[in-house]
Amino acid sequence: MFRRKKKDEPTDAPAAPEVSAEAETASEAPTAESSPVEAAPAATEAVTAPTQSRSDATVAVAKGRSGNRVQKVGTVASDKMQKTVIVRVDRQVRHPKYRRYVRRTSKFMAHDDLGATIGDRVRIIETRPLSAKKRWRVVEIVQKAAK
Repeated sequence: MFRRKKKDEPTDAPAAPEVSAEAETASEAPTAESSPVEAAPAATEAVTAPTQSRSDATVAVAKGRSGNRVQKVGTVASDKMQKTVIVRVDRQVRHPKYRRYVRRTSKFMAHDDLGATIGDRVRIIETRPLSAKKRWRVVEIVQKAAK
């Protein structure tokens, strides 16, 4: 049977190749000016550097920098609510049996501060839940509707 490893249990995974390459170069080539004692702290710095960059990345996320959020482009289907629009996103999917492309439509409720109207092509981006059904925000109006 398989079992989960505990947090304090060591892993069988090999060390990262970047760390091992730096450690090898530091231990192989001690110069005449540097002693072997000075080479050892360089190897430990190489090991601690990736952990510091990971902690910096988590701090960056906590400060408000976010990763890549999903963006979609669609047409505004309804603008009857205040500061909310319904965006219809069309996509083409290949049918598994018949191998023909079929059009699929999804509707998303998006927060709109830009004032998009019916027929506008807009770009929406995912965001935190703003209401029970609203998890998207209008970023830009790509093309205004022809009037």
